[in-house]
This record gives sequence, C-alpha cells and structure tokens, in this order.
Amino acid sequence: MTGLPTAARMRAIEQAAIESGQVTGRELMERAGCGVVAAMFDEWPALARAPQRAVVLCGPGNNGGDGFVVARLLAERGWTVAAFLFGEADRLPPDARANFERWQMIGTTRPLAEAQGAAGGGLVVDALFGTGLARPLEGVLRETVARRAARCVAIDIPSGICADSGRVLGAAMRADLTVSFHSAKPGHYLADGPEHCGALRVADIGLPPGAPEAITLCPAPGTATLAKRAGGHKYGHGHALILSGGAGRTGAARLAARAALRIGAGVVTLGVPGAAQQEVACQIAALMLRRIEDGVGLAEMLADPRITALCLGPGLGLARARDLVPVACGGVVPRATVLDADALTAFEDEPGALFAMLHGDCVLTPHLGEFARLFPDLAAKLTLPATKGPAYSKADAAREAARRAGCVVLLKGPDTVIAAPDGRCSIHAAQYDRAAPWLATAGSGDVLAGILTGLMARAIPPVQAAEAAAWLHVEAARAFGPGLIAEDLPDTLPQVLRAL
Repeated sequence: MTGLPTAARMRAIEQAAIESGQVTGRELMERAGCGVVAAMFDEWPALARAPQRAVVLCGPGNNGGDGFVVARLLAERGWTVAAFLFGEADRLPPDARANFERWQMIGTTRPLAEAQGAAGGGLVVDALFGTGLARPLEGVLRETVARRAARCVAIDIPSGICADSGRVLGAAMRADLTVSFHSAKPGHYLADGPEHCGALRVADIGLPPGAPEAITLCPAPGTATLAKRAGGHKYGHGHALILSGGAGRTGAARLAARAALRIGAGVVTLGVPGAAQQEVACQIAALMLRRIEDGVGLAEMLADPRITALCLGPGLGLARARDLVPVACGGVVPRATVLDADALTAFEDEPGALFAMLHGDCVLTPHLGEFARLFPDLAAKLTLPATKGPAYSKADAAREAARRAGCVVLLKGPDTVIAAPDGRCSIHAAQYDRAAPWLATAGSGDVLAGILTGLMARAIPPVQAAEAAAWLHVEAARAFGPGLIAEDLPDTLPQVLRAL
C-alpha cells in the first residue's frame, strides 16, 4: 500500500536521513526544486520549449528555500523570474538562506506585499508554506493566495491547505499543479485538498522508504482476493442475506443484492416482509427470496449456518431496523454484517445502544449526515472552521468512530475513509485520475453496501473487503462513465473484474 505520511512524520523522515549522513538538507532542497521544474515541464511540455515569465512566492521556511531553487533553475533556462519573500531573509532557516543567497547572485527579491499583479499572465510558483502550516493565513498572505493566477504550481501543497486534513486554514491558494515529495500526504486527498491541488505529482527526492505509515491509500484489490476457487460450489462462495423494507421500499435492497451477487457471493437472498413479496418476486431472477416479517423471522433464518453475511439498512425503514438489527448482531455465531442507511439512523437517539450490539465483523457505512447522527461530537469537529494546523481530519473522525463502535467504519464521500478499531486507516479518494462524479446519483451507496456484503460473505476480512469495495465501486462508475445510474453499477462489475 502507498503510505501517506503526516507533516510531522515527513519531517521526521527527512531529519533521520540528514542525521544519518545519507543526504544533506541542501541536497534535499535542490532535488525538490529540480523535481518541481521537471513536473512542470512534463505537465505542460510547451513551457520547456519556450522560456516565459514566472513569479515565485517564497515563504519564511524551507518551502521558501525550495522556491528559490525553482527561481534559479528557471532563470538558468532563460525565463524572466521575479521572486518575492514573506518575512526577512536573515531569519530564513540555514538551507533556505543558502539558496536565497545563491538566487541573489542572478536575481533580486522583493517583499511579498509588492507581488500583487506581478504575474501578468505568467506562471506563479507557490512556495509560501508547505506541509507544516500551523496557523490560518491572514493579512497580505490571505490577499496573495486569494488572487487566482493564470497558471499556478504549488510546492508540496497549496499554501493554506493543512497537509494532514486537507482543510483550508483561513484561505488557500488554488493551484493547477501540485508537486509533493517522497509521498503524497493525507491532505492531498481529504476535504478541500484535491480541489485546491489541481493535478498532483510526487517527485522522488531520494529518501529511503521508512516504516509503514498509519494512513495509506487504498490499492486496487488483488485478483487472488476476487477470484473464485476452481471446483467450488455456490455455498462455498458465501451466502449473503440482504434485508429489505416494505412495499414500495424494496429498490435499495434489490440494488444491494444484485451487487453482492455480481461481486461473487455464491447465493444472495432478499429477506422481505410479506407485503412486499409479490413486488420483489416480480423483479428478481437469480436472487433468492425469503419472507422475513420481523425479528423472530430473522432469527429463524439465521439458524441456517450457510448464511455468512448480512446487510441491513438500504430502504429498510426505521421501525424495521430497530427490530432487526439487534437480532442480526446478537446471534450466537456472529456473522459478517454491513449496517447502512436506516440501520444507522434508527439509532441516532441512542447510538450507545447500537455500539453495544456490534462486534468485530461489523462494518458501518455512513455518509457524513448519518455519521453526524451517530457521532455528533466528531462531526462537529469536522464542520467547525479550522483554526490551527494540523486540523482535525476526516481520518481522525473515522478512527475515533471505529474505536467507539468497536468495528470498521467506512465513512463515505469523494474522500472515503476506512478505519478500524486498532487505528488502521486508509483513504480511497475518487479524485484526480480516479474522479467519478457520476456516483452522485440515488442508489449508488446501496450498491456499495451490496459489494461490501458480497465480499464479506466470501470471508474476506472487514478492512480488506471495505477497501476493495470502495475501489471497485469507483472503478465501475469510471468504466461506465457519463449517464450512470445506480442500476448500471452491478452490471458493470464483470467488466471491471475482467480488466483486473
């Protein structure tokens, strides 16, 4: 998996490499500057062929030092470069000061307050603040980042974006290209980060790989995980039970059930109340149907040991959820269980009662609204303006929620976060080259719940199943493209699986 180090962790990685003698701070700064220029020319090849004008905005730390390297490298290529500094040159860190002095041999530097209008249609290089920003941008800084440049490159992360949370601290630069170093950071994928980063590139600056990171980026699922065993039979690949709501409310559960079947569960049964039996029977073929009127009926169904996973929530109805969830979670032999939608909202007045029922093979799949109903204090931290960095992040919230609930939490959104009670955390971002705006359609979350249930029915562990489900859900949307509706997602999964 690709690790996403926090700002503090990144500083520790760099410092360890410097203290070990593997590299000097000035060498890292030179490599960073070279990486930015190379990424610029790769993103916009025309810039490499014809020198242009650039404005380099340098901050008071090492990010500013990277900016002076970029200024020098562009000037050496024949560019007309104007450099501006926030703060005093004699207060720059030693390595940044050295690169400032080297730049001064070929160019001049003016105060940041004089930068207004200096871009004049040229390229702006944002080297004001990198990953270590701890306070909101105010005054001249706020005014500077608020002006939209014709084309802007951000070094490491756009100034004003918290590298750990992706949240805006006061105001933030909007870049067309962001070049980070060694590895992307959580803030490149969370909250406002992607919107402000533009395209994202990661430059190798020669740092050695370190210990595994606490936050990772979801990978594509391995084919061994998704393949079916040769010679197996249907029950050998799991039996998923999807509980439906009443008449007129069965569509969401049918979407989830079809997705569970498409992703490889050997058998999928829809448990429906009697009033909805005819409605469902008229619209399914490969799916099984079982009348489950109430908690007693569900308990009878769960006497079948072949049932390996349950899904409750999509279109379930609040009263039915309150009746069925305790039975689903309280069996003698706990089954893998996905709780979504109504199965979460039904307990907003007593979330502690829900958490007391849960076990380690449960996964909660809230969107932010449902998350706020179960974890109002955590949601409040996410909605309050960020006043300092590192700011409270969606990853922080999901981790705390997982610890409180005692099970995996998949917190949905373009920046989906998957967290386990032991602190493991991964991000699946439908951003950059994996953007899937077509998922903003009714029923897409029900399909995600079904994919996850189908994978868990096949005995795939909760975290691994959640990561694979998030990836496959987005990949199916990308494979189908514009015009997507939720019904298209399950039937696009075979195409995605073949591609894998």
